[in-house]
Amino acid sequence: MGQEIKVLGLVLQAGNIGEYDKRIVLLTKERGRISAFARGAKKATSPYAAACQPFTFGTFSLYEGKNSFNVMWAQVDNYFEKLKEDLDSIYYASYFSEFASYLTRENNDEMQILKLLYQTLRALEKKTMPNELIRLVYEIKLMAVYGLGMEAFQCVRCGSKEQLVGFEPAEGGTVCASCGGGRFPAGPSTIYALQYILYSPIERLYTFRVSREVQKELKKITEEFLKVHIQHEFKSKIFLPQES
Repeated sequence: MGQEIKVLGLVLQAGNIGEYDKRIVLLTKERGRISAFARGAKKATSPYAAACQPFTFGTFSLYEGKNSFNVMWAQVDNYFEKLKEDLDSIYYASYFSEFASYLTRENNDEMQILKLLYQTLRALEKKTMPNELIRLVYEIKLMAVYGLGMEAFQCVRCGSKEQLVGFEPAEGGTVCASCGGGRFPAGPSTIYALQYILYSPIERLYTFRVSREVQKELKKITEEFLKVHIQHEFKSKIFLPQES
């Protein structure tokens, strides 16, 4: 027999079903990533039409049936309205949500990824740093939370913590000068930025800036790392600005 449950979550995706209904994908504190049907949510008079929009965060009451969830009501805490006023921010937020959706599963403990995504959307909305840097921080931290974090404190070949000068994506981390330095250069400031991102609390992630050169090195390292460890093409990625 079905039951009513309450979940705290963020809408990752929303799609139309028929003439009046919607299907939403929620990343939740209690149940991980789940899908739910919102009957009549396309109608302007629906009490939860606004809640069934991407990037909406709040408490959702769901009827848990044998094979599906149905939205009964929602109490919204954050619509991220300012974020939705900027087209580039929408593109980045869509990519971040798609990436989170790809990694998460139903009934898994996805609290840290939910927390990371929420704080990332806040950073986009408040423009605490350039969008491309927000993206790099998110990608690096998301992989770490997921369990595929980069090694940035020692050489992946010999274990030395001295003279870390490069990065080897296939081996998952930094390489010291004695071991050849890896395929991609990583200066001291880049290494420090990686360490900060990997080991800082999520609440403090978006509170720093880096030079253009450091950002370029972080971008190349992260791109190559994801090519090796995430073999998936995200549809929303094509809309991201091509920044140098």
